[in-house]
Amino acid sequence: MITFAVSEKKNRALRKKMEELGIREEDFDEKFIKASGRGGQKINKTSASVYIKHIPTGMAAKCMKDRSQSINRFLARRELVEKIEEQMTGKSRQTVERDKIRKRKSKKKKRAKEKYDDHNEAKK
Repeated sequence: MITFAVSEKKNRALRKKMEELGIREEDFDEKFIKASGRGGQKINKTSASVYIKHIPTGMAAKCMKDRSQSINRFLARRELVEKIEEQMTGKSRQTVERDKIRKRKSKKKKRAKEKYDDHNEAKK
């Protein structure tokens, strides 16, 4: 697999996630296009924006978050892998994280209530 201009840990995590989902590098159709927006002459001259499509599912992602083409390639792949995972499992990463936060908050609320109830009983 291609190594991108991000940390080795992030490269490994992306490779691992792609292997888990059965996504191969050959399944991607990747195009580099000139982006629009902020960045001035650099943006207007270089094809740093990445458009990537997963051929078997037909899902696509476009990324122009950084001026570096390599970083945009990584980010586009990561975004597309998350979309494919969401389609396969039915749950997005954001939903899972939101559920974790709700669970944490409910535990905290329960502990606070117990502490408050114990304090009131001690006063009596």
